Amino acid sequence: MFDWYLKKIRTALKPDEGPKEVRSGPAAILEDLARRVPRYLNDVDEGKLIYPACRRALSDVNGEVHCVWDHTRLEAMRYVMLVPGHDFQLLSGPARQMEMIDAYLLQRAHAETAVEFTGVASSDFAIAILAGLNWLTHCAQLAEVPPAQQSGTIRNFRKVVTLARQWWLTEGASERCEQLIANGQQPPLMLYLVWSEYTRLAKQIAAAAVFGSSIKRSAKLFALPTDLIARFETAQDPNDLLGV
Repeated sequence: MFDWYLKKIRTALKPDEGPKEVRSGPAAILEDLARRVPRYLNDVDEGKLIYPACRRALSDVNGEVHCVWDHTRLEAMRYVMLVPGHDFQLLSGPARQMEMIDAYLLQRAHAETAVEFTGVASSDFAIAILAGLNWLTHCAQLAEVPPAQQSGTIRNFRKVVTLARQWWLTEGASERCEQLIANGQQPPLMLYLVWSEYTRLAKQIAAAAVFGSSIKRSAKLFALPTDLIARFETAQDPNDLLGV
């Protein structure tokens, strides 16, 4: 269940920026999100992009599958980035993981994508994380993701967080966390858990939105590179498809 910390994290790149040096670590994710989320929302407000991303066609601006995947993930992560105070140590600091995990597990599940924050940072991050999951559920419905893939989103993530809590309760967890980060790996920090889950769900949405169901697929694939689906299936991040 904790294979996420065995993979190096990639910082999300704007799809048209081309390859860059891969940076790792929670600070790199947060720095990138702080730069790209406002820019993306501004482009949406100015009518430069169809929103939500899952409604785009291949012929639309940023209608390629890696763009839909990337932008759907940004749409979900915006809630986290909007939490007042930006006390991101709750998501990325080893010393505060139990505080954040317990706050999330105590948070009553909700179905809202428009949220009101309380002023308590740990509760607000929990509310934001749930709102992001609800947004992805909404997008999955819009994109007609198969129902079997849509079910149990919040319940399944709660199980992951519960397992992470057990990891943090073991002796020497903070030291192991620091070592894993130094080695370019991902310990079960809440930031990594959220990022990984949003990435996985956004991938399902992008597949349904761009490739469509088996009935619709033949009408869409003529415009796609022949190896794209194979590369998409093995991709762990939208960046893996850059240059396709």
